[in-house]
Amino acid sequence: MNTLYLASVWLHILAATAWIGGMIFLVAVIVPILRRPETRDHASELMQLAGRRFRVVGWVAFATLLVTGVLNVIHRGYEPTHFFTGEVFQGSWGRTLAHKLGIVALVLVMSALHDFWIGPKASQGDAESREKWRTMARAMGRTTFALSLVILALAVSLVR
Repeated sequence: MNTLYLASVWLHILAATAWIGGMIFLVAVIVPILRRPETRDHASELMQLAGRRFRVVGWVAFATLLVTGVLNVIHRGYEPTHFFTGEVFQGSWGRTLAHKLGIVALVLVMSALHDFWIGPKASQGDAESREKWRTMARAMGRTTFALSLVILALAVSLVR
């Protein structure tokens, strides 16, 4: 088996783990800690700090997933041009890949909106405005997480 391909698959799995694992960590560890009475006064500031730090991890993971994903498809015998001609999306495997990439595109757009528009607005303005944007940010975060799990399921079906 090709060493470059194995490295690409390894990086792809590592990036997916960082992305999804990071979201699980935020929801399962950080949020419950910030809901405790002793941290509640600083919860918003701490969540913003954690979110900004995770944003870097998330976007590096996205970039890694995109590059390694293309390399992994090329290893299956496709050419880069086959993405544009649609040849890579033929058959059952190709349709599954198309569904996965469609959801990936949606997650990328939602993440960009969350990170660069909604998230910053959640820390600006009056209390009512901040709460409105925070509610929207939470909903987008939950939706992005759910869609990421669908992407993971589709990825597993592509290799099995």
